[in-house]
Amino acid sequence: MSESRLLDGKVAVISGAASPRGIGMATARMFAKHGAKIAILDLDLSAARDAAASIGPEHRGYACNVTDREACESAATQVVADFGAIDVLINNAGITQAAKFLDIDAAGWDRILDVNLRGVLYLSQAVVPHMKKQKSGSIGCMSSVSAQRGGGILGGPHYSAAKAGVLGLAKAMARELGPDGIRVNCVTPGLIQTDINAGKIPDDKRGEILAGIPLNRLGVPDDVAGAFLFLAAPISSYITGAVIDVNGGMLIHG
Repeated sequence: MSESRLLDGKVAVISGAASPRGIGMATARMFAKHGAKIAILDLDLSAARDAAASIGPEHRGYACNVTDREACESAATQVVADFGAIDVLINNAGITQAAKFLDIDAAGWDRILDVNLRGVLYLSQAVVPHMKKQKSGSIGCMSSVSAQRGGGILGGPHYSAAKAGVLGLAKAMARELGPDGIRVNCVTPGLIQTDINAGKIPDDKRGEILAGIPLNRLGVPDDVAGAFLFLAAPISSYITGAVIDVNGGMLIHG
């Protein structure tokens, strides 16, 4: 099966990937199956190390607060020291908060924007110099269907704003970094079943949501991981600045 492994010999950094049933972990597992060595970044060092060990002994976990520029640079430097390169970065770390527009306060706004948007900036800034040296790299950024449709599922307007910001930032990065052989793309998932939203969707609301999804099911983490795998691999070598919808048809736009 080795000829079908899309990421053989690649080193992939995935942020916020320690949650056992999260999108980051699903992406890490899928990348590892395709031959990549994985560096899992998470706020919790022991959780990151446990998550990496659960995939295999050649993978590693690191502590990293993506809202701290120095922490991001330290993590990137350590990954390169340990693995020799960084070929793929998946900016997956994110948080959400349900809030009505008039109820968003300064602390909530800062927290949501810091992790979801500033974190993409800082971790990418830490990794890009290493990618520039090798004249190649692929960066995948986690946005959301809520950025495209104006929320209305679980996150508040500040979450929609942050995830829309990720789209703009990633497209600008793609334009600037293309000459260095670095591709930057986004994935916009719809409603994906993870621990973050487990038990938060009442049955009546769930039925209402499913009625608006042509594929008639909620997404699972592997659905999103597959899109990140495509964007990380050489098979998408002429794709940059793109946005891939993974929403079952919840939002079909021109």
